[in-house]
Amino acid sequence: MERIKCCEDLITPCFILDKEELVKSICGYKTALNKNFGRWVIGYSVKTNSTPYCLKLAGENGAYAEVVSYDEYELVKLCGFDQRHIIYNGPMKSKETFLDAVMNGAIVNIETKRELLWLQELPQDRIFRVGIRLNINISRISPEDAEGDNDNSRFGFSDDTMEFADAIGLIKSLSNVVLDGLHIHRTAHSRSIRFYKKSIGYACEVIKKYGLHLDYIDVGGGYFGIFSNKPTYQQYSDSFYEVLSQHGLERLCIIVEPGNALVASCYDFLSEVIDVKHVEGECWFITTDGSRNDIDPFFKKSSYWEKELYRTETSVVKRQIISGCTCLEYDRLFTLTDKPLLSVGDRILYKNVGAYTMCLTPMFIRYVPNIYVREIDGYSLIREKWTAEEYIQKSKI
Repeated sequence: MERIKCCEDLITPCFILDKEELVKSICGYKTALNKNFGRWVIGYSVKTNSTPYCLKLAGENGAYAEVVSYDEYELVKLCGFDQRHIIYNGPMKSKETFLDAVMNGAIVNIETKRELLWLQELPQDRIFRVGIRLNINISRISPEDAEGDNDNSRFGFSDDTMEFADAIGLIKSLSNVVLDGLHIHRTAHSRSIRFYKKSIGYACEVIKKYGLHLDYIDVGGGYFGIFSNKPTYQQYSDSFYEVLSQHGLERLCIIVEPGNALVASCYDFLSEVIDVKHVEGECWFITTDGSRNDIDPFFKKSSYWEKELYRTETSVVKRQIISGCTCLEYDRLFTLTDKPLLSVGDRILYKNVGAYTMCLTPMFIRYVPNIYVREIDGYSLIREKWTAEEYIQKSKI
């Protein structure tokens, strides 16, 4: 790959991957789990950031690929993951990929009733292993972490009804299938250690209730990353071990599926000022070649970790509204107050934007931007921006 020596030469808008930060995050979780558990798996959450370069890098550093659709399943195989290093979750499995995964040793967690029926199509001459997802209702299990809306869950099989019992009963009725694990992924907005301890405690009660002899428990994701005054990887790991050991289940293989915790901090986004308008009084609109679609596709953020990169000194102005490149009035990112006036050619760098950004950026007005990787001796392009040529590549015109 051709090296670009300095940040000023990068073509904007673009994302910038710090590969060492991603490796550091993976290794941090490895160290934390290794302290407590003899067997563990880190699943890289593909839905959180599906950049092929990141997938390859995660695999090279010992992570499995955690996928939630047949498209993601095929993607990670193309990126070098053997089925034995794939965790297959979610309702969007196809029968073909489901059977391929089960027969080739992937960690497959049953999510839907149709998957239970597909199990009956497995060959009879071998033993196959699967896990199942348990429904987690935050209000019931950890009221302190409940927020009301969406506290119940549409995922997994509920033990508050007969669905969990019926599902494991069907699995047990199959002579060639063994129930090997329990998947309990559920994210509370608090991301608190308390919530994980209560979720795992609930799972342990269910395991004992049905006399399950399992190989693994998949705790899922939803953790904080490397942020001050927040739970650390080690604190999460310690809490998992504490609860499992209280129930005599500490020898289970522990599976985690960190998404935001791994990739948020390893990506920046760089945009450039393309227009400055003085619209009224002490208010300026600054138009950039990026968009809120790029770094806040859910349109929920109220602030960003950003830095303005000025080329020359300018006078301070009262109010600058930093805006995106789309034709939408609400494509406004943040406001600068009592700061030097930005000029055309100045740049804005946004930090910690690697999670649920690139994978959700729409093809609205401007297609997907460049992605660079930052290394010791410069930058390399790892995904080239799309043009109209890529956009129409599978279309009939």
